Amino acid sequence: MLKSARTQGKPQKDPEGRMPLAEHLRELRNRLMKSVLAILAVTVVGLVYYKQIADFLTEPLRDSVGCTAGFGRAAEEGEACAEITLNGLIAPFTVMLKVGLATGVVLACPVWLYQLWAFLAPGLHSHEKKYARGFVAAGVPLFLSGAYLAYLVLPTMASTLIEFTPEGTGNLVPLDDFLDIITRMVVVFGLAFELPLVLVLLNFGGVVTGRKLLGWWRGMVVSIAVFAAVATPSGEPLTMGALALPIVLLYFIAVGICLLNDRRRKRKDPYAGLSDDEASPLDHTPETVGTAEPVETAALPESTPEDGPARRNGYDDAT
Repeated sequence: MLKSARTQGKPQKDPEGRMPLAEHLRELRNRLMKSVLAILAVTVVGLVYYKQIADFLTEPLRDSVGCTAGFGRAAEEGEACAEITLNGLIAPFTVMLKVGLATGVVLACPVWLYQLWAFLAPGLHSHEKKYARGFVAAGVPLFLSGAYLAYLVLPTMASTLIEFTPEGTGNLVPLDDFLDIITRMVVVFGLAFELPLVLVLLNFGGVVTGRKLLGWWRGMVVSIAVFAAVATPSGEPLTMGALALPIVLLYFIAVGICLLNDRRRKRKDPYAGLSDDEASPLDHTPETVGTAEPVETAALPESTPEDGPARRNGYDDAT
């Protein structure tokens, strides 16, 4: 009785996840607040160790295009190299904020990915929620793998861009601009690796079939190549291929998973692939009709003029 008294004043949740628009907006606000708080908590840790993190991020640039003989002498000898600089007194503080925020966005991805799933989960059926938990568990390593790939291709991208430096001139790379580039690459690469997961989620939800995804492979490969060309700052083939090839491979893996899921669903339910508007097949095989049996009718009393028109065999004359 105590439990029923506690829950008596609370609104009952719809088993199908339906709620008014105001409830949807309130749910979205709560999920966003939890994600922002998680990012801010990790950002604080990134601010404390920002020097070590900044050194880790700039190490590939220094190793690939750093001036080994000194900036001035390298410029005189025509060596294509770069020197990382900070301009102004406020620049170190700005760099610290950018390093901390980038660390918060990347390392807090388990929290905001889960909050994204929790916002979409009420619209899923109970068996689909079971699969969605697995998607969240797979989304975190996929995002981190894309972010690490961006870190690996950074030296190649930097050396390609520095090669355009004219002879006799030096190249000064502001650290805050460099952090903007690497942050964008990390986030873009990480989100791009989530594409196969989204396709599998749509397939398990019954939105798209594996055969249809397989039919889209030409357009998907071209779209991924165009996306890789836009997402990579250098635009050279090696960096583009480093982003496009893993996504294409993950796309075909996702298509294979969708095809296996469709086969499993069809084996479990032969009518699962039918549309709601599609008519079921009819059996037109003729059947033998037996001899009809006579129907016995009860004798009706003769009608009188007061009762209405006379009846014959139970029917009036009009009939």
